[in-house]
Amino acid sequence: MSIFSSIKDAIFGHKAQAATPPQPADAGTAAAAPAAAPSVAVSDVDVASNLDAMNAGKDLNWKTSVVDLMKLVGIDPSYENRKSLAHELGNADYSGSADDNIQLQKQVMKALADNGGSVPAELLD
Repeated sequence: MSIFSSIKDAIFGHKAQAATPPQPADAGTAAAAPAAAPSVAVSDVDVASNLDAMNAGKDLNWKTSVVDLMKLVGIDPSYENRKSLAHELGNADYSGSADDNIQLQKQVMKALADNGGSVPAELLD
């Protein structure tokens, strides 16, 4: 699985899990068939709200730091992983500099929006 897919799944999956209601047992049958999880439209995923909820009790600056974003979603923010993420998102010249990390953070937010997530405009600039 790609690094970006892991980030997206951690953020988008958070919404889907929260939206899944408990299934009542059917008293008329011994074993009720499991119900399918309700589908959550990807465009319904509020990226900032999910990340803020994940950040509760932590002091990670996920809005501007790609390292903190990766930590928040449980991905090792090593240089190798950031470089791999940058390559996935089309930046073959990633060097790990502060400017590259700022640009990578914006690329991640844009990619989340391009994949249907709702991302505030100030995180896309």
